[in-house]
Amino acid sequence: MSRFTVLVSVLLVTLTGAAFAAVPPRIAATASAAEVDAFVDGLLARMTLEEKLGQLTQRPGRWSDTGPRVLEGSEDEIRRGEIGSFLGMYGAEYTRGLQRLAREESRLGIPLLFAYDVIHGFRTIFPVPLAEAASWDLEAVERSARVAAVEATAYGVHWTYAPMVDVARDPRWGRIVEGAGEDPFLGSAMAAARVRGFLGAGLERSDTMLATAKHFVAYGGAEGGRDYNVADVSERTLREVYLPPFRAAVEAGAGSVMPAFNEIAGIPMHAHGGLINGVLRGEWGFDGVVVSDYTGVMELVPHGVAATPLEAGVLALRAGVDVDMVSRIYLEHLPDAVRAGALEDATVDAAVRRVLRAKLVLGLFDDPYVYADPERERAVTLAPDHLAAAREVARDSIVLLRNEGGVLPLAKDLGRIAVIGALADDRAAAIGNWAGAGRAEEAVGVLEGIRAAVPDAEVTYARGAGVRDDDTSGFDEAATAAAAADAVVLVLGEDPEMSAEANSRSSLDLPGVQLELARRVHAAGKPVVVVLMAGRPLSIPWLAENVPAIVEAWYLGTQMGPALADVLFGDHNPSGKLPVTFPRTVGQVPIYYNHKNTGRPPNPDSKWTSKYVDVPWTPLYPFGHGLSYTTFAYGEPRLDRDVIGAAGEVTVTVTVTNTGARAGAEVVQLYVRDDVAGVTRPVMELRGFRKVMLEPGESEDVSFRLGPEELAMWDLEMRRVVEPGTFTVFVGGSSAVTRQARFTVEAP
Repeated sequence: MSRFTVLVSVLLVTLTGAAFAAVPPRIAATASAAEVDAFVDGLLARMTLEEKLGQLTQRPGRWSDTGPRVLEGSEDEIRRGEIGSFLGMYGAEYTRGLQRLAREESRLGIPLLFAYDVIHGFRTIFPVPLAEAASWDLEAVERSARVAAVEATAYGVHWTYAPMVDVARDPRWGRIVEGAGEDPFLGSAMAAARVRGFLGAGLERSDTMLATAKHFVAYGGAEGGRDYNVADVSERTLREVYLPPFRAAVEAGAGSVMPAFNEIAGIPMHAHGGLINGVLRGEWGFDGVVVSDYTGVMELVPHGVAATPLEAGVLALRAGVDVDMVSRIYLEHLPDAVRAGALEDATVDAAVRRVLRAKLVLGLFDDPYVYADPERERAVTLAPDHLAAAREVARDSIVLLRNEGGVLPLAKDLGRIAVIGALADDRAAAIGNWAGAGRAEEAVGVLEGIRAAVPDAEVTYARGAGVRDDDTSGFDEAATAAAAADAVVLVLGEDPEMSAEANSRSSLDLPGVQLELARRVHAAGKPVVVVLMAGRPLSIPWLAENVPAIVEAWYLGTQMGPALADVLFGDHNPSGKLPVTFPRTVGQVPIYYNHKNTGRPPNPDSKWTSKYVDVPWTPLYPFGHGLSYTTFAYGEPRLDRDVIGAAGEVTVTVTVTNTGARAGAEVVQLYVRDDVAGVTRPVMELRGFRKVMLEPGESEDVSFRLGPEELAMWDLEMRRVVEPGTFTVFVGGSSAVTRQARFTVEAP
């Protein structure tokens, strides 16, 4: 589209006045920067203050048995230009109808945005994000997000509130399930992969969607692991731990960022101009939309930094929060603030420009109906290739925690198999929480997957006990089934409503009487495989000591049953690795691998060192841990040079050999420690990983490059520098099992 065409469109709009929607403004998503500027400026010049603030207002939708519906009065608000976007709405036909109201019956004809929490799939549900991170497979994670975008956009969704990129070191926090775990390097890689998947080949295509990096920032650092709580962290911790995944998401193309509910150093994030306007927009150059979390602007009042909704709105908009989700504060209170001179017109206009540009790059000013396609909606829903992808990603997300005596894989010719536990027959648990438009009846549960995998075996099921209750009346049935079986699959853990938002726990133990159930089943004396379903690490020391085989299966989505059966019966060799540390007890929390040393590091032979008197200080299962049905051996890491300059690079190479009897994939992990620095450094930091597939007896040289980006730190003056001195590299199959080498960065 030429500049002349854009200007003619704007001129026609100007001449028609109230009949604006009769000639809706149009511009292609591929227009030049100059054309875009002219279009947005021309449109902005025609808007009333209320219409501008309407673009910054997001309203909720609702779902019922009859389908999607807007709240009463919302259709008239659309006609008046008082709504810029909707939350929680999907459905091709229904969203087309609302879009038609905005395009053809409002004065300005500005299209709507439809946003939805597409977290780990839309209709085809993939593993929860914490589980996907356990795959350590960036291509798989990107593919998951791509499938989700293809399905969601056919239903009319333009904008997803994902990925959640919060680093979480406290598994009590319920939302750990939505992220990639405890490490900023792994979290950054996963964040970028998910954004790439949502974006696909570019936002001008109708099967791609606007991605939102959330929750900015340090939401995962909530005190006590309690959701919505204060996060009191230093600038150094922000820079080193919590900010990197957000920067990675922005650099990958995230078009939206959502502030967190927490405060940092006395400033709630929805009013934190220093981090939003300063770091996000100023340092990183982010020019996309900042959308509040649900009623986040309104909550500045109970936070105690605003006395009234009007003050809250002024604080938030000045801090850089463009869109007010749900609370309507911008629309209802800010016109008075602007007219009274308490809020600048330029601040409002800057936010509106960002929202209009988002709609423009999505192609909505060219064709507002292109996303909502009933025919494509039917074609992509649960498509065979989507289900196949969900099964592949699910089995790669499974972590084999323990396998003493080679109990796994189970033989397919077993005569009798007992499947025990309420979660085994719970399809809703299989798809987990925040499951998009997923339906439990479309999922394959654990019990179904096992029965399908071994049709000739006698598979008996006993519920045993509920997940949370204290009823032990089913124990006898479970014990009888176990005693009569050749092997037992015992499914334990949490139901999905025990994790995710507002579902923090004070305990990490198995809830209810599940541990007692495990003891009764174990007493039958048969080979037992425990399958854990949970959205967080659980403290399971008794199981780890007594049960020979333990599988962390998380919530794996629509294809959970087949994927888990693939692993249990050896059709797929597990390769998952933990993205988060498993503590022995909640009393160790927070516990994470990349901690700092103290002046008195733990020493079992010295009382006056940093440890506990009642449990070891070490984790039950460390970050990066995960077993295979084969074994791998690591050679000594080799460096291509021993000395580099501050701007130099060193390549680390290690030979990895499959020393077992079957093919398998290994996630090779590289960690680095700055041995002596101007400020304290972590004992080790993940700086590279690569998954390699090896046949029995096969070896492969795996190389990693370390340069300034991997070696830099924030110095005393908070400058990003590489300091001279020695660095130790660690290479291995987990953060606890590594081989070492050392090199030197020389002073300039």
